Amino acid sequence: MLTRRHFIQTTGALFSVPIAGPAFAAPTSNSSKWADWDARVTPANYDPYASNPWGFHPRFLPQVVEANRNLTPGDIHVDAVARYLYHIQEGGTAMRYGVAIAKGNLYEPGAYVIRRKTKWPTWTPTAAMIERDPAAYAKHEEGMDAGPTNPLGSRALYLYVGNRDTYLRIHGTPQPRSIGTRASSGCVRMVMAHIIGLYDQVATGSAAILYAPEDGATARS
Repeated sequence: MLTRRHFIQTTGALFSVPIAGPAFAAPTSNSSKWADWDARVTPANYDPYASNPWGFHPRFLPQVVEANRNLTPGDIHVDAVARYLYHIQEGGTAMRYGVAIAKGNLYEPGAYVIRRKTKWPTWTPTAAMIERDPAAYAKHEEGMDAGPTNPLGSRALYLYVGNRDTYLRIHGTPQPRSIGTRASSGCVRMVMAHIIGLYDQVATGSAAILYAPEDGATARS
């Protein structure tokens, strides 16, 4: 005869272990495809100073400009007014690139350190992004594999404050026509071919200064 005590003990043994939820594979980046992807996002007969199949204003093409004095070579400065990123060079010059910045109050000016950089990164939206726009982001909550349609594009520079990842990035974008606008959810966007050229020139540990929209430019053409 099954007593009440026996029933409780038996069912406890049967059902005390939680049922695991469905397993999701982490997003991946297939390094064997990187060279092919680089070729796909780089225009034929590419000239960084002149190629513009994206059709944005020519001022957003890469240019060598004179840098303001006392800036540290290797550092990055983002002018939110003109939508320019400057990579400071030796000898008083800078490489200037057109960028897109974040929409509205999602842009976060400040001084950051590039602690990590990645070729063809994977992407996972933050919880704040999903809460803000679930229709756009909830479907990617488990992450998205790397590739030409990934929102982080071909390269990403990861911005930190101390050892804390801010989840802000300087990265390539599959939406190059957004360059020169406010378009992102916090990050600084670049044309994929442009950041491919910049990537190897940037050392981890370099500073990335994002200026407030009312601040002036850091270099002059």
